Formats: sequence, C-alpha cells, structure tokens
Amino acid sequence: MRMSNKAKAIHMKPDGKPALTPKLRFPEFRDAAGWEEETLSGVATVVMGSSPKSECYNQSQTGLPLLQGNADIKNRLSAPRIFTSEITKECTIGDILLSVRAPVGSVAKSIHHACIGRGIAAVRADQPNSQEFVYQWLLSYESRWGAISQGGTFDAVNSDDLKGVAFAVPSPAEQQKIAKCLSSVDELIAAQARKADTLKTHKKGLMQQLFPREGETKPRLRFPEFQDATEWEEDRLIDIATFRRGSFPQPYGLPEWYDEISGMPFVQVFDVGDSFRLKDKTKSKISKLGAEKSVFIPKGTFIVTLQGSIGRVAITHYDAYIDRTLLIFETFKKSIEKVFFARLIQNLFDIEKEIAPGGIIKTITKESLSDFKVKLPTIDEQQRIADCLTTLDDLIAAHTKKLEALKAHKNGLVQQLFPSPEKIES
Repeated sequence: MRMSNKAKAIHMKPDGKPALTPKLRFPEFRDAAGWEEETLSGVATVVMGSSPKSECYNQSQTGLPLLQGNADIKNRLSAPRIFTSEITKECTIGDILLSVRAPVGSVAKSIHHACIGRGIAAVRADQPNSQEFVYQWLLSYESRWGAISQGGTFDAVNSDDLKGVAFAVPSPAEQQKIAKCLSSVDELIAAQARKADTLKTHKKGLMQQLFPREGETKPRLRFPEFQDATEWEEDRLIDIATFRRGSFPQPYGLPEWYDEISGMPFVQVFDVGDSFRLKDKTKSKISKLGAEKSVFIPKGTFIVTLQGSIGRVAITHYDAYIDRTLLIFETFKKSIEKVFFARLIQNLFDIEKEIAPGGIIKTITKESLSDFKVKLPTIDEQQRIADCLTTLDDLIAAHTKKLEALKAHKNGLVQQLFPSPEKIES
C-alpha cells in the first residue's frame, strides 16, 4: 500500500487552529479535510456490563456464556469460562469488548452472544462499516486507559469517562482504508503467532517422546543410531552432581550491598530468562562489600531457581554473583552434556508441575531436590538430543522475533495513521 507523509495543505478549523490530521495518510486522502472531533459515545453505542448473581453461574451451559473481565478475553477474542442463567447486559457477535476493571484497557472482539459482567463494556459502532475502524482505534488507545481510570480497591473506568473519551474520525472511505490496512497486519501477526505456537507445541510433544516416561528406561522416540543402545541409567540427582545454594548479605535492601555503576551482575530468580539463559542484564549489581558475602559463579555455571518461578533453568553466559533463591550445580560426577541436562531438569519440573495441585509447585528445597530421580543416556545420545532441541529452540526464537517485529511494525503504523491522543484532547 502506497502512503505519503509529504507536505500537504494545512486545513484550519473555524477557530483558526490546525485541523486534526495523522502524520501519515494514504495518497488519495493527502489533501482531504481534517478529522472530525467526537467522543466515543458520539460514534458508537457503549453498553456497560452488569454482573449477574453468582448463584446463577453454571457449567451446564444454561443461559448465556458470561464475560466478566480480562480473563475472559484472550488472543483478542471472547473466551468465556462459565455460563449464567440470569441475563443482565448482553453483547452480540462482532461487538468490541473492553476490559473496564483492573487490568483496564484490554480489547477484543466478541465471537459469542454473551452476558457481560461489570468488568466488561461492549462497544458497537453506530455505522456498521466503521466497526473495524473503532476496534483499531481502541487498540491504539490501550495503554492510555490508566490515565482516566478511577483508583480505589482496584482501577476501573466508569461509564461517563468511557463514553466521553475524545475520539477523532475521518471520512467513511478513509476509515475503511485504515481499518483494512491495520486488519491485514493483524492477520499477518495472527498467522505468525500460530506458527510460533505450533512449533512450541511440537517441541513439547517431542520432549515427551525423547525422554523416558515414569517407570520406563527408554524413550518412546530414539534417533536411528541409538535404536539398539543401552537403557538409560536412573540415579538420584545427588548421585549425579554436587550443588549448593547461592547467598546474599542480610538484611536485603541495604544500599551498601549494591553498586549499579561499577558492581558485578547479581543473579536473582527474576534474572533467569527463557531459552535456558540469563537475561542479558541482571536487575541489580552487587557492590564489592556485598560480593564478599555472596557466592561467585563463573560463566557456564548450571543453575536452577528454588523460589518464586520454581524450576527455571539456565546456563550462565557471564560471570556473576548469585542469590540464595537459586541452586548452583558445582560439579558433575558423571558424563554430562549441560545443554541436554538443562532440558532434562526443565522437563522434570514440567512433569512435577502437572501433578502439583493447581499446576504450581509451592516450594522446593535443596534437600528435596537431592532425591529427584533422573535418567541419563550415553554422552553421545545426550549430545544428539541437545543438538535437536537447540535447533528447534533457534527456530522458535526466529519465529518469535519475526512476530515481535510485526507487532512493532503495526505499533508504528498506528502511531502515524491516527492523530495523537494529545492533539485530540487539547
């Protein structure tokens, strides 16, 4: 699509102020009139939700699906979890859904005829051909709702503030052009997200096949060169490696323990990222005084989180000091390929989470981890599995990077295809 942000005629309002125009316009609208100032209620019907009685909630599909808040709108679509036999306020298929109670501002499209609770508002453009334009505009406004939400027990946007939000509209033809452009980018983003999710699902299934199940000593899937190899050997973790916890001087938070300018990286649970690596920069740096009371780990150390996000694994790629909420593997008593071992431990924790109440491991100690049983193949088979999963991780990372690039591209388009909210509100 060809667009232009070249110099154009400056249209003026009757009050002598410049008319509202975006930074970027399609060529056929370059010299068109400025956008009209409106409010959300001036271009759309807004229905504020009202919660039914909780005793009317049900799983038997009696009545209508119930949309109550942010948890019921996922991937930009309605995703109800329960039904209600009491019908208060309703949305129809195609309505725009907006979360109006904490967290405020999430936007989705309704694919259900549903009942809406007080955490949701339904928005329906007065002109049917404007629905996609209003949806894209609300997406562009998503990060700004916090500025008008009412603080209390939790943030919320009331009916008057929502309906009175400043809005700007171009001609119907320009609306449709913008909507078509942005929705086509949304389709690309959704397709790319599906590719990344498919690869992640494939990897999860592959992991289940490449590692022996409970009570078995061979995986269900083996590379051809290992079809006739020996069974995997099972040992307690303490018989495979030596490990210890990190440390940090007490009490936490004293300024003398930190040096954000010249201090060394200090690894906490927060700093253990995805893909079995630390984040590129730790949240905090430890001072020389603090380092004397902490534990140093060189680049290439294998670590596991023990609190908070339990069971996150990393192989460090820079020297650092480490907090007591993580476990350090110091030496290995058997032949270990670290990349394979990282995936083995991660897989072990994934299994533990599946059987834990609520899918969450509440806590784990060094002592309880010591008794974890793991199965190991030969070092050659470890290397082969590690190479396979690393290649798949690299592919997932490439698709994820492309997805983020598409999202950034759309954000850039939105910022230029709509007049800035500050200009509309001025």
